[in-house]
Amino acid sequence: MVPLQASSPPLGPAVAALVGLVLLGMIVGTVGNAVVRRLSNPVGKYRLLYAAVLFPVTIIAYGLLALLGFGPALVGSAPGVPDVLEAVLTNFVDFLAAGLVWIAAYAPTVRGVRDARDVELSTRSALAKMARYVIGLSGFAAVLIAPLKVVSFGSSPIGFTIGLALVGVIILYVSPWIVPFLRETSEPTGESAERLSTLRSHAGLDVRDVRVLDTDDEETATTLVRGPPGYRRLFVTSTFLDAFDDEIATALLAIEAGRLRSHVFERRVSTVLVAGVALIASVTGMGQRWLLLGTSFVVLLVGFWASRRGIRTADEYASERVGATAVAEALDRYAEIHAMEPSRRRIPNPLSVNVALGDRIDRLDRGTNSRPPWSTI
Repeated sequence: MVPLQASSPPLGPAVAALVGLVLLGMIVGTVGNAVVRRLSNPVGKYRLLYAAVLFPVTIIAYGLLALLGFGPALVGSAPGVPDVLEAVLTNFVDFLAAGLVWIAAYAPTVRGVRDARDVELSTRSALAKMARYVIGLSGFAAVLIAPLKVVSFGSSPIGFTIGLALVGVIILYVSPWIVPFLRETSEPTGESAERLSTLRSHAGLDVRDVRVLDTDDEETATTLVRGPPGYRRLFVTSTFLDAFDDEIATALLAIEAGRLRSHVFERRVSTVLVAGVALIASVTGMGQRWLLLGTSFVVLLVGFWASRRGIRTADEYASERVGATAVAEALDRYAEIHAMEPSRRRIPNPLSVNVALGDRIDRLDRGTNSRPPWSTI
């Protein structure tokens, strides 16, 4: 990172780097889109493209822009910026610039996703939603990280990394309040509220409240539970109740309940944070390099295995709640709605946090087919 100082870094090289990174993002997104569209199960492959290619490119872009002092250069060139806001604005600009690279890489894939899923997804609408998400997340991250760069964490790479990890945990646990700021949400009312209450009760999903995400133009029928213990909030997309009948919806919510019980989310977050701290410590000379690198790799392998085990445990809980057959049918229907082909692996991928959807369905089909009385709701 380039520290804030009276003499700001030159703006020209940083702007030139941003332009180059945006063009690189567009090229990577275009090439990735062209490749994925020709693969089997393109919907699933798009998710892999975002996580394994576009997101790392964005992280690298952020690192390069921060090293070149893009934020300090831009903020320093603006007259009359109060000192108390300078650190926040600098971080906001750096995050926003990296977000611009992400949007540039994401834009070429929108049409491909639309064609793969055969949905009416406006490119303008998709990019507007993504821009709102990037701006909001950049603002939250800037406000939370700025104090760490001002106090003692800023003087130590490993100290700053630990502080950044703590901020990441905070951001993740305050998601129930952040998501409504970044996305259009509403509180379910009338028949929808009553139906969701009944489904949650049958699924064993204990949350404090529910919010509906506006995703009509995307036709994405999913659920998400976030928040600290004692304040869990369930987010359902606006198409969820229309896409699934009560039996399928109950099974999918039971899987969410199982994920909470097996702490899948916490396993993933802790794995990434611990492995990341060990990795940064190795490259910054905070200890024995190869030992730390090995530790980071082992943590990833163990953490990813634990995450996959947590997913299987969640399926087992859902099976006990609504029956294995109902859960298998729900996963199959979920794949159908999202134009996904359930993939199968003879050998689990040790570098994946997910279990192949087809393997989950096959495992459930081999299990008990018993159903509790409420599975016919």
